[in-house]
Amino acid sequence: MLLALSCAPRTAETVLTLGADEKVWGGRIKQGSLMPYAEGFSTSLDDNTSNQVNPLLLTSEGQYVWSEQPYSFRLEGNRLIIQGEGVVTGRSGNTLAEAYAEASRRFFPADGQLPPADFYRVPQYNTWIELMYNQNQEGVLEYARGILANGLPAGIIMIDDTWQEDYGKWDFHPGRFHDPKAMVEQLHAMGFKVMLWICPFVSMDQYQICKEIMSFKGFLLSGPSWEKAEYPYPVRWWNGTSAVLDLSNEQTVAWFDGQLHRLMADYGVDGFKFDAADFEYYPSDACAKGGNVPGWEQCSLFVQLARKYPYNELRAGWRNAGQPIVQRLHDKDHSWEDLGKLIPEMMAESLMGYSFCCPDMVGGGSFGTFLSGKTDPDLIVRSAQVHALMPMMQFSLAPWRVLDGPHYAAVLKAVGTRAALQDKIDALFARAARTGEPVVAPLEYGFPHQGLADVKDEFLLGDDILVAPMLAPGTTRTVILPDGNWRADDGTEYTGGSHEITVPLDRLPYFVKY
Repeated sequence: MLLALSCAPRTAETVLTLGADEKVWGGRIKQGSLMPYAEGFSTSLDDNTSNQVNPLLLTSEGQYVWSEQPYSFRLEGNRLIIQGEGVVTGRSGNTLAEAYAEASRRFFPADGQLPPADFYRVPQYNTWIELMYNQNQEGVLEYARGILANGLPAGIIMIDDTWQEDYGKWDFHPGRFHDPKAMVEQLHAMGFKVMLWICPFVSMDQYQICKEIMSFKGFLLSGPSWEKAEYPYPVRWWNGTSAVLDLSNEQTVAWFDGQLHRLMADYGVDGFKFDAADFEYYPSDACAKGGNVPGWEQCSLFVQLARKYPYNELRAGWRNAGQPIVQRLHDKDHSWEDLGKLIPEMMAESLMGYSFCCPDMVGGGSFGTFLSGKTDPDLIVRSAQVHALMPMMQFSLAPWRVLDGPHYAAVLKAVGTRAALQDKIDALFARAARTGEPVVAPLEYGFPHQGLADVKDEFLLGDDILVAPMLAPGTTRTVILPDGNWRADDGTEYTGGSHEITVPLDRLPYFVKY
C-alpha cells in the first residue's frame, strides 16, 4: 500500500492535483446530495447548516484532507484548492475506501463502543409529527399503543419539544403531563425506552433559573470581556430569543448534567435527544469563559456532553466521528425531492465517520409540510423502504393513521425485511465499532474504479448487499450493478451492468453478491 503524509504550513492555500476521473467527497453532510462534487463547486465548513460537519475530504484515488478547524475549498479543473490553516493532506493506496481507512485511523479512530442495540435492532419512534407543539401525556401513550396495536415492535420513543415547562426549565409541563412518572413506567411496561428532547437554550424570562446560571456566569455573555460582562447574550433561534449555555464553563456543564440526571432519577427516562448547538447560535462577539471559543467548538462540547448518556441523539456536530454517538440527518420535507436526498446524505454521514446514523423520519420530519394534513401514501411507503436497510429507522408520522391497508402492509413488509437482515446489520455495527468501517457506503467505496462514483440512488449494506429502493413515483427503475454475480430479493440472478426492474409498491429491491 502506498502511504504518504504531509502537513502544510499555516498558509492560506493548499492545492491537491486530481486525476482525470478523480472524485471528491466530504465536509458538510447537508451537501451530501452534491457529492461527489462537480467542477466549480465551492463551500466553507464554518457553517454546519443544520447538520454535522467533519473537516475531512476524500478522493476516489486515495487522497485525503484534514484540519482541526474549518476551511474552505473549491474545485477548479483538476485542482482541489483548500484555504485554511493547519491543513493536513495525504494519500493511502488509490481508492476511496483506502483514503477513508487511513483518515479514520489517524484522525477519528473507532473507540470500540456501540450505542445501545435498541437504536438499530428495532425502529425508533418520535412523537414530533403526531403531536408537534402539543406534546402531552395522553397523546404520547396513545401513540405508543398505536405502535403495538398496528403490528410494529416496541423500541425507543422520543418525546419532543414542549414536553417541558420552558426552555431551560426541564420539568414536565404540569398542564400536559399530569403524572409523568406513571407515564414513563407505563411506556417501560409496554417495552419502550424513553428519551426527552432538550436544547442548550434558556428562556430569558425564567428569572430564577437565569439568576442561578448567572451566579457562575454560565451563559454566553454580552460585554467587552467575560470578566466584565454582566448580562446574557440574547440569541435568536427557531423558537424565539434565549440565553445560550456556555459549555466551555465547567459549572455550566455540571448544571446541565444535574438537570438531566434529575430527570432520569425522578421520572426514569432513559436518555435525551440533544437538539440545536448549531454553529450560528454562538455569535463571534459573545463572551465565553473559555475565551475565544468558536461556534464549532461549542457544538463539539455539546456532543461531548451528549456522549455521557448512552441513549443520545444529535443533529448537529463538529468532528466527533468514530464514537458511539447517534446522529441523524436534518429535517426532511414530505416530498419526493427530499426523499432523493436520503441516500447521498447518508453516504456522506458514513464517509465522514458517523457510522451510527439515522435518515431523519419516515415520510419526512419537517412539520411544516404536514400542516395541510395531506400526505402521499406512496411516498410514505417508499420512504420506509429507504429507511429499512439504513443503519437506523425512525418513525414519527403514524403510518397506520394515514395509510390504507395495502400501503400499510407494504410498510410492515419493509420493517420485516430489516428484521430478516438483522444479523447482518448487527455484525456491521460491531465491525464499525471495532474498525470504523461504515455500515452503509456508496458503490465507489466497495467497487472502485468501475464508473460508479456518481450513483446516488443505490447504496451498499456492508460489502456484499446492494440496496436500490424506489425514490420516485412509479413501479420501474434502472439498477446499476458492479461487476460480478448478483441475486435479487425476488430470486432473479443478474450480472454486473444496467438492468431495468419492476418494483411493485411492496418491494424493496436488494441484491446479494455471490
